[in-house]
Amino acid sequence: MGISKAFAFSEQENRVASLAKALAHPARIAILRLLLQKESCICGAIVDELPLSQSTISQHLKELKAAGLIKGDERIIKCTLSIF
Repeated sequence: MGISKAFAFSEQENRVASLAKALAHPARIAILRLLLQKESCICGAIVDELPLSQSTISQHLKELKAAGLIKGDERIIKCTLSIF
């Protein structure tokens, strides 16, 4: 794996790149669309809507959360869309 050159770019450039990476997968777009429609939902409801396994959905949620696009409480497994 190569060495990151993120330090060579502005905070804003790194933030936009992080968002672009999070939005670069069609499953993540579908998850965001579902969350926008429902305002909040339990992970199991997303699994019921998309042709992906629960573990795959969880990985996509993790990426969206790391990018700051969604927030959730793992204790209740509820994810809500976050406005940034």
